[in-house]
Amino acid sequence: MSCIIGSCLSSVKGLPLHHLTRCIFFLPLFLAASPFALSAEPVVTVRASTVAEVLSPYRLPVSFYTFEPDDYWAEPVDSWWMNFTNWVIRQERRHGGTVQNIGAWADRTLSGSRHALPNNESYLRMGFAAESEYSDPAQFKPEVRFRLDVPTTKEKLRLVIESESEEQIPLAERERDRQLTEPERSDTDTTGALRFLTDVGDAINLSMDVGGRLRLPPEAFWRLTARKGWQVDTNWALNVQQRVYYYHQSGWGSRSWLGADRPVWNDWHFYTSSELEWIHRDKKFAAAQIFSVRKRVSPRSVIAPRIGILGESQPTWRTTNYFADITWRYRAYEDWLFAELIPALEFPREESFKDQASLIFRIEMYFAGTIDRD
Repeated sequence: MSCIIGSCLSSVKGLPLHHLTRCIFFLPLFLAASPFALSAEPVVTVRASTVAEVLSPYRLPVSFYTFEPDDYWAEPVDSWWMNFTNWVIRQERRHGGTVQNIGAWADRTLSGSRHALPNNESYLRMGFAAESEYSDPAQFKPEVRFRLDVPTTKEKLRLVIESESEEQIPLAERERDRQLTEPERSDTDTTGALRFLTDVGDAINLSMDVGGRLRLPPEAFWRLTARKGWQVDTNWALNVQQRVYYYHQSGWGSRSWLGADRPVWNDWHFYTSSELEWIHRDKKFAAAQIFSVRKRVSPRSVIAPRIGILGESQPTWRTTNYFADITWRYRAYEDWLFAELIPALEFPREESFKDQASLIFRIEMYFAGTIDRD
């Protein structure tokens, strides 16, 4: 480039002044059209933003926050609620991984596999529930439930340890379980069993448990459960479950359950279920009919109104209870801390069908598990 400019300057020596002026005027145009002009352009470097910068709170609009910009760096107000929630979060971070690691270790050890197996239904549920009734102030009561469900060296055989036994809980109590606090529930014992899983045909799932109630003296039991589901059409789904069980001291019994569900309108889902249980020691049937709808109001909350009728066959077929409740369940933190608010109304026979209202508030923590948390 310098050679070209030098040759141009040497060639204009001796020219008249007006010719020299014309050369100087056209010189920028010549330089711009020359192939060397591109090398003279400035280089612009564009720096890509890091992930931290893109997700920085400073990038969010002011309307995102529920407080004033001046309060961004303000110290949190110390209160009992902040202390309690921080304690809960610390407990989950401290013990949640431990529970999950124990379940994975049991999977690997009992199954003989190097990896934890999927579809493990082990969980630990801990919480506090408060019930308020007529002229009865609310008091928080602790609640703890667990299940250890791990495979053995046989593919179809599992070891199941549960904190409660469904067969020892009355049907009316099972249907209203979320309306009750721990002192109102039946006192059942922890059970341990070996569960054999198999299939009959293409769609019937069959399981057989053989185990005992872990107490002194222990009580042996066995139970056989069959399940089947159908997709009747594009909307209706149908599910059937039949269970037969025998306890060495309590005797035998059976349960038949039929459920159907379908989507209805505006994201609501309709459910109905009928259950009939034979209790051999009492020589009677217990029955329940439940209707409910459910809607996910937001990614964090679900609402589910229900109405139900409970009955029995002794001394004659009769209704023992009418009830209605609305469960509002809110995911308070991540995917393991939930809050529930359940207003309920029941009309029990023993109270001459007079209305009995209650309000349940529950805080529940899932330290591990794959059960339906809604």
